[in-house]
Amino acid sequence: MKLSLTLAAFSLAGYVLSLAVPQTPFQLNTNPFIQSIEDQLRLNKLDPKIHQFWQHTLATDREQVSRISQGVPGKEFNPQQFENTVVHEKVASHVLRYKSVPKHLGVDTVDQYTGYADIMEEDKHLFFWMFESRNDPTTDPVVLWLNGGPGSSSMMGLFFELGPSSVSPELKVVRNDYSWNNNATMIFLDSPVNAGFSYSSHDVNTTVSTSEDVITFLELFFKGFPQFTKVPFHISGESYGGHYVPKLAKDILNKKDKNFELQSILVGNGLTDMLVQYEYYQPMACGEGGYPAVLDEETCATMKANIPECIALIAKCYDSETAADCYAATELCNEQQIQPCAEAGTNMYDVTLECKGENACYTEIGDMERYLNSTAVKDAIGAEIKSYHSSNPYINKHFRMMGDWMQPYFRDAIHDVLEQGLPVLLYAGDKDFICNWMGVEAWADRLQWSGAEGYSTSSVEKWYNGDIHAGNVKNYENLTFLRVFGAGHMVPHDQPQNSLEFFNRWLAGDYALNK
Repeated sequence: MKLSLTLAAFSLAGYVLSLAVPQTPFQLNTNPFIQSIEDQLRLNKLDPKIHQFWQHTLATDREQVSRISQGVPGKEFNPQQFENTVVHEKVASHVLRYKSVPKHLGVDTVDQYTGYADIMEEDKHLFFWMFESRNDPTTDPVVLWLNGGPGSSSMMGLFFELGPSSVSPELKVVRNDYSWNNNATMIFLDSPVNAGFSYSSHDVNTTVSTSEDVITFLELFFKGFPQFTKVPFHISGESYGGHYVPKLAKDILNKKDKNFELQSILVGNGLTDMLVQYEYYQPMACGEGGYPAVLDEETCATMKANIPECIALIAKCYDSETAADCYAATELCNEQQIQPCAEAGTNMYDVTLECKGENACYTEIGDMERYLNSTAVKDAIGAEIKSYHSSNPYINKHFRMMGDWMQPYFRDAIHDVLEQGLPVLLYAGDKDFICNWMGVEAWADRLQWSGAEGYSTSSVEKWYNGDIHAGNVKNYENLTFLRVFGAGHMVPHDQPQNSLEFFNRWLAGDYALNK
């Protein structure tokens, strides 16, 4: 659902931009809007890279940015022929088109499929890439993976974190022995539309509408692959997935006429309860999270002094849930609590590293982009958008301007899924700044649900992978928090063996991770 509103020109301590939002928001001029962002950043002596703290690459080619911002394929649209077509049982305009991926591509030896879920009345086309389990796809569970952003492509999860292969600087695929499809069939979905290889002429700018589209995809997927309705199904997401996954889980559980059932959810370094989590940026950056401080004492003191103002604005957002209040909280709090770390040149996904390069501080993401833009790969997977980017900055901006960033979806969503008995795993790499483990642990401790007292009094236990003390875990009933040692924001990338271990245990039903 789109809201129609007029916002005053926000100029919060000069952060990011001052922009009057028209009565029909987000019908934006393209290059002039880009120029406005860049000019405002420079006028306020801010580095444009600050915009990257939740997006994994900022498109710099103006023609490409213009195309992305409009959310339409334009001259780059390349319609494909797919081997298989499935029509939704109740809505004829919802169609799944898919094809098998040729093995010569070399990403994995298992059966794999790519395609689009078309929501034709809204001109939405969601791209997916599915890999069957390397073990036994007839009995192993199915897992949907969602990257965050908002606007980040799940191809990053596939090629940078937990999929069957990574991409070398020479653009060769390299087998990942710790892929999450070792014992599970994995679906990587580019969501929302206009992220990655997905596309639309319409904006999606809220977690609510994103959830609706993903459910449509799932209904089509399980109709097209009915064999997978016989095995457990889980959803896992990362970063802004802390918004997506709980809301999606709640909507699935409350949907009566679905053709699949949800077994559990997993959220890695998620942005979920901002009222709590924004208290922990300063401690994490200033040496209280288990790693040395990355900021000087004066900056740390300023950040600490600003916390009450930020929290007050988030509380106002939580009370009103209006786009205006939540947008104001987003811009001020990000300026005060996130921007200092960005300006310091710290890798905000790993406080032990410096940020190098333009692809979220990781050159491998640039390698992945070049690989996915090769003609051979795009033809093999049936990509209908010729120019692939790992993140769409306009999705990120549109979500923020609608106030979605600070919306407290978790209050109902996490509560409802826990009360319905759905197992929930919150895992967090402890070197991450942007969705740090301290904040995730804290909001889990403060969460209001029937098991709150039992969870708060449960002890934190050492978590082992064999003889290695690989983290700490806390569990009560169906809620589990896992701190993963030595991992940043992208846990499977930094700790592949340990991440596969907890993932396999979880899928096997060890929801306390203590067996």
